[in-house]
Amino acid sequence: MNAAPDDAELRRSADAVAAALRAAGGMLATAESCTGGWIAKTCTDIAGSSEWFESAVVTYSNRAKQALLGVSAATLEAHGAVSRECALEMVAGALARFEATVAVAVTGVAGPTGGSVGKPVGTVWVAWQRRGDAAEATVFHFHGDRDAVRRRTVVAALDGVRKILTR
Repeated sequence: MNAAPDDAELRRSADAVAAALRAAGGMLATAESCTGGWIAKTCTDIAGSSEWFESAVVTYSNRAKQALLGVSAATLEAHGAVSRECALEMVAGALARFEATVAVAVTGVAGPTGGSVGKPVGTVWVAWQRRGDAAEATVFHFHGDRDAVRRRTVVAALDGVRKILTR
């Protein structure tokens, strides 16, 4: 098993996103659950990030996902917070509420508890959307402790932002 990304790797991922956003003239918004704002923190650790970082919202509870991002109660009831459907509604909600040109949303089970047979610890859904394009979502099954799952999620989320910006 590979070691969890360290702070330097998180910084490299954020630097790559910053370069891609600057090149595209874009702004990023994040909608975070299991990462607790870590994606936004990694981005805003970079001096001058206000040129390309629009906003962030941490919606840890289902109530917050509904109130701040417009995730529907029906989605949460039918699929749960850790689902493709929820991640897609979160990313769409971020774009609808903020002036960003691209958004990323994450929802998952970082552990050490809270997992289930169908959604074990380390299950994380990440969704990305560029304004005007269809959203996409991917499920990840990360290994390691809570810190490792969250660090891997930050890197995966940022790498996906960079990829959609450089297509």
